[in-house]
Amino acid sequence: MTERRNFLTLMAGAPAAAAAMQTGAAADDHAYWVTMLRRIATPVLRHMSRGTLKASMPVEARPQMKDRPEYTHLEAIGRTLTGIAPWLELASPPMAATAREAIAQAVDPKGPDYCNFEHGQQPLVDAAFLAHGMLRAPHELWEKLPAEAKRNVVAALIKTRKIQPGQNNWLLFAAMVEAFLSKAGETWDRPRVENALSKHAEWYKGDGVYGDGANFHWDYYNSFVIQPMLLDVLDAFGRDATKQVARARRYAAIQERLISPEGTYPPIGRSIAYRMGAFQLLGQMALRKQLPEGVSPAQVRSALTAVMKRQMERPGTFDKDGWLQVGLAGHQPLLGETYISTGSLYLCCAVFCPLGLAASDPFWNAPSAPWTAKKLWDGVDAMADHAISG
Repeated sequence: MTERRNFLTLMAGAPAAAAAMQTGAAADDHAYWVTMLRRIATPVLRHMSRGTLKASMPVEARPQMKDRPEYTHLEAIGRTLTGIAPWLELASPPMAATAREAIAQAVDPKGPDYCNFEHGQQPLVDAAFLAHGMLRAPHELWEKLPAEAKRNVVAALIKTRKIQPGQNNWLLFAAMVEAFLSKAGETWDRPRVENALSKHAEWYKGDGVYGDGANFHWDYYNSFVIQPMLLDVLDAFGRDATKQVARARRYAAIQERLISPEGTYPPIGRSIAYRMGAFQLLGQMALRKQLPEGVSPAQVRSALTAVMKRQMERPGTFDKDGWLQVGLAGHQPLLGETYISTGSLYLCCAVFCPLGLAASDPFWNAPSAPWTAKKLWDGVDAMADHAISG
C-alpha cells in the first residue's frame, strides 16, 4: 500500500504544485514522470510481489484469443521492469524491493504467480524484457535477489531456449536472454547471439532504420525492440557499437521530430497500444547521453512530457482499479491486435529510461525548451534535416 499512498499523495498535492506541473516547469517534470511511473507500475508490482497478480489483474484481449491469460502476466512484469529499471538502479526506492519480490514470485515454480516461460512462442518475448530489465538494473534487480530466486531466474530463462524465434525482431529476444545469462556468469548460447547480430546488420535499410526482418515496416518497432535491444546486447558483450550508435542517433532525431507541437505523434503501424513506449529509443539515447547533434536534453524532456500528459491523462487510459486499458488515447479496444492483452500494454513504461539520470542532470534541471516541430511550426528558423549515409 505504501507505493499507492505515495502516488495518491503526489496527485493530491497543493494547487500551486499541480499548476506548476501543468506549465511544464523543469523542476516539476521529474516529479511528474515519477508520479506517472508509480501510477502505472504500482498495481503490477504490488500484486505480483504478493502472489496475487493472476487473481487480480484483468485480462483484456480480443474475444477469440482465449490463450492470452497464459502469457499476459509475464508480459506485465517484464515490460514494466524493462522501462523502470534505470530509475530503480539509480534511486533505489522502496519500489525496488517490491520489484525484487515480484521477480521472485514470477520465477517460483511453487508460487501462485509463477509465469509461463516455455509453452507457446510468446514467453520468449517477455522473458527477454525481464532479462533486459535486470541487465539495466544489475545491482537492484539481480545482485540483491535472494540466492534461490537467482537460481529460479536462470532456470526460467534457460527454458526459453526451446522457443525458436522468427526471422525478425524476435531474434533479439533470444539474444537478450543470452546477454543476461552471460552477465549472470552462466553459459550462454553463442549462435542465438551471433545470428541476431548478423541478421540485423543485413536488415539495415538506411537513414537510421532497420527492417523488421528482411522487409521495412512503417511502425515503431525500431524503438519498441530493435535498436534498444541491439545496443544493449552489443554493450553486454563488449562489442564495438560505433556504427549502431550513429544509426540510433539518427533514429532518435527522427523520433524527436515526429512529436507534434501538441504532444501527439503519427498513429502508424502495429502495436500502437504500447502508447509512449514508442519513444523508448529516444529516451535511451538521452540516458546514454548520445542524443543527436542539435537536440538538447531539455527539448527531449519537454517533448516526452507533452506526449505523456496528452496520452496518459486521457479518460479511459486506466480502469477504475488503476489497470491500463487497450488504446492509444483513452480506451480503444479495436486498436488491440490479436497478440495484445492487458499485460502487453505495460511496454509504455519503456519511455521512463531517462529517469536513470540524476535529478541534477541537465535532462531534468535545464529550463523547459521547445522541441523541433514546436519550434518550426512557431516560425523559428532552424537548420534543415538530412539523412545519414551509413
